[in-house]
Amino acid sequence: MTKSSKRPPAGLPDKDTLVAFLREAGSAEKTDIARHFGLKGGDRRALREMIRELEADGRLGKRGRKGFSEAGALPPVGVADVIERDGDGELYVRLVEASPDAPRAILMPDKSKAAPGLGDRVLVKFQRGAEGWEARLIKKLDVGTNRVLGVIRKSARETRVEPVDRRSKDVLLVPQAQSGDLRDGDLVLAAIERGDHRYGPKRGKILEHIGKEDDPRAASLIAIHAHGVPTGFSEAVEREAEDQALPTLKGREDLREVPLITIDPADARDHDDAVYAARDEDPKNEGGWIVWVAIADVAAYVRPNSALDREARDKGNSTYFPDRVEPMLPEVLSNGLCSLKEGENRACLAVRMIFDKDGRKTGHRFVRGLMRSHAKLSYEQAQAAIDGQTDDTTSPIMEAILYPLWNAYHAMLKGRLKRSPLQIESAERRIRMAPDGGIASIEKRASLEAHRLIEEMMIQANVCAAETLEQKKTPLIYRVHDAPSQEKIFNLADFLSTIGKPWNKGEPGTTKRFNKLLDETRDTEHADVVNEVVLRSQMQAIYSPENIGHFGLNLDRYAHFTSPIRRYSDLIVHRGLIRALNLGKDGLTDREIAELPAIAEGVTMTERRSMAAERDAMDRYIAAYLEEHVGATFAGRITGVTRFGLFIRLEDTGADGLVPVSTLGSEYFTHDDRAHALVGERTGKRFTLGRMVEVKLREATPVTGGLVFEMLSEPEPRDPNAPAPRYGVRGRGGDGPPMRGKNRPGGPKPRNGSKPSGGLKGVRKGKRK
Repeated sequence: MTKSSKRPPAGLPDKDTLVAFLREAGSAEKTDIARHFGLKGGDRRALREMIRELEADGRLGKRGRKGFSEAGALPPVGVADVIERDGDGELYVRLVEASPDAPRAILMPDKSKAAPGLGDRVLVKFQRGAEGWEARLIKKLDVGTNRVLGVIRKSARETRVEPVDRRSKDVLLVPQAQSGDLRDGDLVLAAIERGDHRYGPKRGKILEHIGKEDDPRAASLIAIHAHGVPTGFSEAVEREAEDQALPTLKGREDLREVPLITIDPADARDHDDAVYAARDEDPKNEGGWIVWVAIADVAAYVRPNSALDREARDKGNSTYFPDRVEPMLPEVLSNGLCSLKEGENRACLAVRMIFDKDGRKTGHRFVRGLMRSHAKLSYEQAQAAIDGQTDDTTSPIMEAILYPLWNAYHAMLKGRLKRSPLQIESAERRIRMAPDGGIASIEKRASLEAHRLIEEMMIQANVCAAETLEQKKTPLIYRVHDAPSQEKIFNLADFLSTIGKPWNKGEPGTTKRFNKLLDETRDTEHADVVNEVVLRSQMQAIYSPENIGHFGLNLDRYAHFTSPIRRYSDLIVHRGLIRALNLGKDGLTDREIAELPAIAEGVTMTERRSMAAERDAMDRYIAAYLEEHVGATFAGRITGVTRFGLFIRLEDTGADGLVPVSTLGSEYFTHDDRAHALVGERTGKRFTLGRMVEVKLREATPVTGGLVFEMLSEPEPRDPNAPAPRYGVRGRGGDGPPMRGKNRPGGPKPRNGSKPSGGLKGVRKGKRK
């Protein structure tokens, strides 16, 4: 995997070099610094001592929990909170992950953007000014740290707002003057009033009435407001979207005779990609294939710095809930002119790829075209046809379209297997909504070869986009995925040693090594838990103008090109290709090139915002579905082990909930973080990660999404290789005082349904690689 920047020679840096590195990087953790300079063994210990000395000298400061930065420095771009307004009305911001002595920055006015308020979280550019640090607003990020989304609870004496966020303690008292029109169970957005809150509950002011707690749509509404997901479109944007002309052949290649088809989820309303394959007639490429991937030409309608563009950038991506979609683009575009509808002329940006018989890509070219989809298929429909169950739509296109697509994919699969991308299996579940807005069912998503065919063709098209932009020396936003940190590899090795699967801590974590481990355990009792811990050892993929490759896909260069209807990152890549290949006047602008770092950081943030909102909505819908099953027993698997309890995922629904440690038994249980287990101090009996158990549902709270279970299964016997247990001695985790069993009063009780960090969730196939 190549890096865009040259690595320094291995060896311990001097203090000035280390400070210079942190000045350029903005901030870094010790493990990242050591990896950058190639430090091992004694040099790592020397690095820790050097960092302590630089801290003592006042040259380095803390950034976040583990990071370090140059003292008094701010990064070029960062997330900050609006913390103060001075007597002249000037606003000041402070970096979110800043040390207590970090400098504040004055927020410079920008008439083109709505000004944030106190408590708002913002994305800003930092720079040193003549009188100190200055911050320039890129965008507001969320609803503000001084606001609470909650449910009205009324009593004879008072009206309160109880937060829907299970981690929040901000119960607010509503003034009588505002409480008259409120009803018990109302969902509201409230602001925390300023003042002395040391005695009694905080005071709140109602800002917005959102809906009702028992509304079937409440789960999505809560997630949207809790995470600040932008909704709807301004009148200017709607007008601009409607004022678009049908595409013509002007400046486009005619692809209407190429029998491209769309293959999407059965309920998809926007179709942004189409595919076609045929044998390569070139005698020099015997057994090879031509594969076309055509993508909706969103750049033709969403032009740089237009109202459509500014709002699409603010949204960053579409957000998907079981009952609705909050789209990045207005429906007239996302489901209309930009959707590759069967039988209708549509503008597209297409790539024609050539593969040899072994799946190696030997060439490609991009064209701006006019296409017409020849068929609209669902994944299930296409798969059924290949499996021999054709229908009126698929039967006529088997020989000319579907068989060639599958044969081309099987050739491409040889190249994929040789590349050896990470083969983690992630179970996905889908909530089916009933006509009345309730939940009809929760079911597992089938993993079909049709899914994998489209995924591989999209991946190859994305690679082509990155390669072309690099060849044309056009800046771009990469989709990058870093290799696991050394700390994560060490933790993985510690766990694997407990199940008899050795992993040398000095051994690099390559995709082939991970896949070998997954293959070795696939048909064993440890298959699921190994899959979980390997997934948890991975870093998160992000967007960046600097390339470090994509570890999970095992690719040197990768960009998102195939979903411009729902991802702003892809629209930027489309504009880059238009500029690089002289395909029109609506390509990437010089201003956008200068802003690529901020755009990349912004779309990374909006993607995570959407993922968090989608996950929270799913949790609340599942809790609502299970509320009527309180008292029932379920089969589940231990998917998380913490000092305060066990996290259980139910086999049928994929629901996640907590077994509090205080309910586990009559002895202390301590957390052994190396073994991912809770261990009884008196008996040594254990509850371990990955184990199948039986639990009883005790609580289901739809408004927070919390589930609480009671453990019915007995713990496993003591590990014979572990030291003999002794009352009052902590397990190897050593992360705090012993936890109390149910017969010991006063044991710590976690909040209802709280979840561990780094929880595992399946994501929509092909959406966020």
